[in-house]
Amino acid sequence: MIAPPTAAAAHPDDARAAAFIARWSGVAASELSTAQSFVRELCELLDVPLPHPTPEQDYMFERPVTFRHGDGSSSPGRIDCYRRGCFVLEAKKLRAASDTRRFDDALLRARAQAEGYARALEPAELAAAGRPPFLLVVDVGQLIEVYAEFTRSGATYTPFPDPRSHRIALADLARAEVRATLRRIWLDPLSLDPARASARVTREVAARLAELARSLEASGHAPQHVAAYLTRCLFSMFAEDVELLPRADGEGSFARLLRQYCDDPATLQRMLAALWADMDRGGFSVALAQTVLRFNGKLFKGASDDAYSLPLTREQVDLLLAAARANWREVEPAIFGTLLERALDPAERHALGAHYTPRAYVERLVLPTVMEPLRAEWADAQAAALLLAHEAAELEGRAREAKMEAARAELRRFHHRLCTLRVLDPACGSGNFLYVTLEHLKRLEGEVLNQLAALGQTQDSLALEGETVTPRQLLGIEVNARAAALAELVLWIGYLQWHIRTRGNRAVAEPVVHDWGNIVCRDAVLAWASQRPLLDERGQLRTRWDGRSFIPHPATGEPVPDPAAQVPQWAYDQPRRADWPQAEFIVGNPPFIGAAAMRGALGDGYVDALRAVWPEVPDSADFVMFWWHAAARKVAAGEARRFGFITTNSLRQTFNRRVVQSALQDGLHLVDAIPDHPWVDSASGAAVRIAMTVAAPGAGAGRLQTVTAEVPGEHGEMQVQLREHTGLIHADLTVGPNLLSARPLEADLGLSNRGVQLFGSGFIVTPEQAAALGLGREPGLEQRIRPYRNGRDLTDTPRGVLVIDLFGLDAEQVRSRYPAVYQWLLERVKPEREQNNRAGRREKWWLFGETNPKLRKQLAGLPRFIATVETAKHRTFQFLDVAILPDNKLIAIALDDAFYLGALSSRLHVEWALATGSRLGVGNDPVYVKTRCFETFPFPDADTGLTPALRQRIAERAEAIDAHRKRVLAAHPDALTLTALYNVLDALRAGRPLTAKERAVHQLGLVAVLAELHAELDAAVLAAYGWADLAAGDTDAATRTELLTRLLALNHARAAEEAAGTVRWLRPALQNPQTATTQPSQVRLEGLDGVRSSFVASSAEPAAQPWPATLPEQMRAMADLLAASPQPLGESDIATRFKGRGPWKKSLPRILDTLEALGRARREGAGWRG
Repeated sequence: MIAPPTAAAAHPDDARAAAFIARWSGVAASELSTAQSFVRELCELLDVPLPHPTPEQDYMFERPVTFRHGDGSSSPGRIDCYRRGCFVLEAKKLRAASDTRRFDDALLRARAQAEGYARALEPAELAAAGRPPFLLVVDVGQLIEVYAEFTRSGATYTPFPDPRSHRIALADLARAEVRATLRRIWLDPLSLDPARASARVTREVAARLAELARSLEASGHAPQHVAAYLTRCLFSMFAEDVELLPRADGEGSFARLLRQYCDDPATLQRMLAALWADMDRGGFSVALAQTVLRFNGKLFKGASDDAYSLPLTREQVDLLLAAARANWREVEPAIFGTLLERALDPAERHALGAHYTPRAYVERLVLPTVMEPLRAEWADAQAAALLLAHEAAELEGRAREAKMEAARAELRRFHHRLCTLRVLDPACGSGNFLYVTLEHLKRLEGEVLNQLAALGQTQDSLALEGETVTPRQLLGIEVNARAAALAELVLWIGYLQWHIRTRGNRAVAEPVVHDWGNIVCRDAVLAWASQRPLLDERGQLRTRWDGRSFIPHPATGEPVPDPAAQVPQWAYDQPRRADWPQAEFIVGNPPFIGAAAMRGALGDGYVDALRAVWPEVPDSADFVMFWWHAAARKVAAGEARRFGFITTNSLRQTFNRRVVQSALQDGLHLVDAIPDHPWVDSASGAAVRIAMTVAAPGAGAGRLQTVTAEVPGEHGEMQVQLREHTGLIHADLTVGPNLLSARPLEADLGLSNRGVQLFGSGFIVTPEQAAALGLGREPGLEQRIRPYRNGRDLTDTPRGVLVIDLFGLDAEQVRSRYPAVYQWLLERVKPEREQNNRAGRREKWWLFGETNPKLRKQLAGLPRFIATVETAKHRTFQFLDVAILPDNKLIAIALDDAFYLGALSSRLHVEWALATGSRLGVGNDPVYVKTRCFETFPFPDADTGLTPALRQRIAERAEAIDAHRKRVLAAHPDALTLTALYNVLDALRAGRPLTAKERAVHQLGLVAVLAELHAELDAAVLAAYGWADLAAGDTDAATRTELLTRLLALNHARAAEEAAGTVRWLRPALQNPQTATTQPSQVRLEGLDGVRSSFVASSAEPAAQPWPATLPEQMRAMADLLAASPQPLGESDIATRFKGRGPWKKSLPRILDTLEALGRARREGAGWRG
């Protein structure tokens, strides 16, 4: 049940509420269909306007929305009740008792449906009022579930106010405060945002502490001692308000000490020192004459220090008492650290009344960086548990309980993961990003625990397991000692607030605070062995202005730097890159120092050392880009999953953009970005403009958000409205075309395949071994022992091996025709195959594990074919003789025309392949996914401007490139590789100086010639598409976007052409022998009344992926498949997209039903959409 965060507003009398409850609790099941009547009467009870149809459709029943689908189609929907800027209400009529599994399933379905409606609101509606902050899920006559999302940016709606108290039972409406909360949801929903109410309290507290700090410093106490002393005071105030310290007669024990000894400062000083020492160790406190909890941690250590408890004047005690009267339960940790840091820092105290960073701004980065991937995992675990619970309902006895335990185990596994992951802020300041992350992790944990309880897991058994989300998981690095200490304080206050709010203070275990060392005070990007003063050429100490002290100019009176305010310059011995602790997610707001200001702010010695250890970061890049680059390296190396940073909006400028571009080329992509957003500097309070970027491994589309409106808020902060765009986000934070909409083309199908997969190293032989087996003597053996190539044979030094290929022969034929070969395999392959789990591979041990007859048919009759390495740093294509058998790490394309080699080798196809393919491995090398890279690629033809002369020129340049590479590699096998050639070619294209090793490759490999041939090829291919306006050498982001946009448009045009029956076959004699021609064939596709989309046409050859092993992975794979499909998929279509052994296909209906219940799938006719 919900209690309001602030005092209740005026409300209807209790008699009307009692009548309402009696009326609806006594309604028969047959009357429950009148959901609108329930809502109308609820509105009358709350004294709010009734829904009414208007042209604006801003407050009405059955509000229409339109769902937009990936294939351009749409479908209608209706919101049960909608109020603009306030809520989406979804009403259900559930007959199951409120404690049954069926009831919870229906509520989950209703919540998902409501969230889907909120996301389907049209852009004009969102521009007018933003997304509604509340979802209301109503079980008519039973209860109301409340969910909120106050950032209004499209994030997940979460239980309000928390997962344990978000349900309002019908009987709860008898309470005036519950009705008042609902009334505010109708009339002033944003007033329920707890961050807004807490912000007011926090500002008042910080102002009082700043006044006290100023007074204590004026008394002669050092600022660092004042900060430590006041930090102990404020935690004591918080502890007494949440009753972790004793309270009596409405007064906390800390405040009582202040009041009792306000006229005896010396005694007060000793009593506070005794209290804090007692809080450190726990037990009986002489100061309070009561037992206190053991608080531990760093905060109360050092009781023997002279500055542990400072002497106060009466006026200072009064200031402390005024601060203690604040409601410390309501302090907002997300801004408390920032304001307290200003209050305790003499240099920044002037900024205390300035703006602070609103919580919503912080959440805009934390949610996509940390919570969205975790909530995706939670959705999979929840779906798996729900499916198992459904299966349990059909069983009895022990079998039922075993299935239920399996369901609970899925949730416990996710809970364990949630309690063991780590998040790092490598510039944590006073901890606001870490705190917001902690709160959202706790919210998600609450949902997990609720679901476990619904499945019969008792709270007692959960408590015995002892796992929960704690501040230990939130790691921080901060160079400022005061801010680092505040970060720990903020995390612990926030954690204890949440714990006490959801479980009460009796559940707090001792020690109350732990010293886990999760916040460390040090530099995050530079480490060194020692530091010493920097001297000039005369041996004098070098100094610089401190960057913050000013004096009035004698003539103008304007503030100018104080020449007397100097700080020493330092030299850093043995500098090195600073290490970061292991963490799955990295998020934060590194310091805003421009490249030009770095030396003045940090000193020459520091900047020189920094640039020396990070040479790959351009000299003109801003300070924040060192954090950005370090995090990108972590993610690219697989040491972190995702990172998100605030930077200045100059991120898009040339030198900063190069850091981002390098990361994107190394295998990352931007999953979320806001190029230009208002922000507040944490120290000065100055308004600045920033960019937000979130990066993850692999390639794919991202969400680009642009600010459409900024409205001044209560305290001067800007309330921001955003518009979303989805597509490939480039380094300049612009979005490219949505290549996920590219459709497989009939013209390209049936030509590309991976090579064979041996499943036995004994098949591979050297030329000497092959000769010993009879090659060159036994007739026909030359067709059975063939040259063999894998990926490294093409990109690096070839092995020169052969392979025994007995495709088409049975064991008896092998033994009688080639007995030596038979014995070789009998001794070297059969023992390994006998351990194989697949019967076919065990029984046919003399054949490859995957013989790939489809590839053999495609290559039959060709003298050569095109090959590319599936996973490689550089995307290159080359001809291989058809006698060579390709390994499964090669993609073989059954075309021998050099024109196609040229089109594939051109910059156009390479860009297409990089954008549509995927990434793999520690190096995140590009993967050529044939179904996305080749089978969607629209080749040039007469309709684009291809002429016979251009076709011949492209073919000639392709032959020349292929011959040139093979010639130089053959001439220098020990010095050159294909990878080395293209490393140097990339360096030439980028215009960077070559290293000595690269110069040698350039010389031996004649790379300038290779570059010229490629440039000529690119120009010819661009002309064949009619796109000569795109310069062959232009590789900037805008040109790439335009190129991909045009290719995507051509793909769509070709697909439409094919749907109408015209297919431009690449090799008609193989693909469509009935009407073989080199011209576009007017082929009417049979059986579909002359209309067939390219997506349906390609479904005859689906790219089957292995059926996942675990149930959550199966849920994820199914949801991803439906989401990626531009059209609805039937169960039979879905089954063709996976492969695996066992009865997995029988589980598809249950999985689809479960995803539908959770709003992740939707029926459409006989098919399913994501």
